[in-house]
Amino acid sequence: MKVSARLFAGLRERAGTGRRELELADGATVADVWVALELGAEPPGLLYAVNKTYAAADASLADGDEVALIPPVSGGDFRLSTEALSLDAVVREVARDGAGAIATFTGTVRDRSRGRSVIRLEYEAYEGMAEQAMAELAAELKSRYELCEVAIHHRTGPVEIGEPSVVIAVSAPHRTDALAACEDAIDTLKQTVPLWKKELYEGGEEWIGQGS
Repeated sequence: MKVSARLFAGLRERAGTGRRELELADGATVADVWVALELGAEPPGLLYAVNKTYAAADASLADGDEVALIPPVSGGDFRLSTEALSLDAVVREVARDGAGAIATFTGTVRDRSRGRSVIRLEYEAYEGMAEQAMAELAAELKSRYELCEVAIHHRTGPVEIGEPSVVIAVSAPHRTDALAACEDAIDTLKQTVPLWKKELYEGGEEWIGQGS
């Protein structure tokens, strides 16, 4: 079967073209596209999209599909940390001369939840996949808003009352896009990034599920 490979930025320069037509065996997957391109070692953080929708490397392909190979998101920062988070740090990651606005969000641990007194929270993440999901989220936001950069830092392990569990910064030429994208970032992060929260309260504990 025939598929079309689209390449961007450094990958386009490495291949010497932004598009390659490939002949793949029936039953080929997205991962086979990189092998067929013969461009050497696959760069860490590489993302794929099939017909303009993000896809996993093991997704099956069909004749006529277009596969985009998307280099790691430039700028920004996507980080898990067992240490205290810094809002100043995420702001520095997204600061650009062309940014007329930087919108930020800081999620902190509160002392009461669902009528119970909370002692602390504990976060667990699927490391590697969580950072990639954050990068995918940033790329998706950039496709819908006019942005400069996005940065997301999230805690793992125990987080005490009053401490930040997540900090997000979004820079954009204009405040409307910065504010809207920052709100979308935290809402989507809760739904798509493999992070889980345990709530420890007076008298017990409970996994709340995926999300911040």
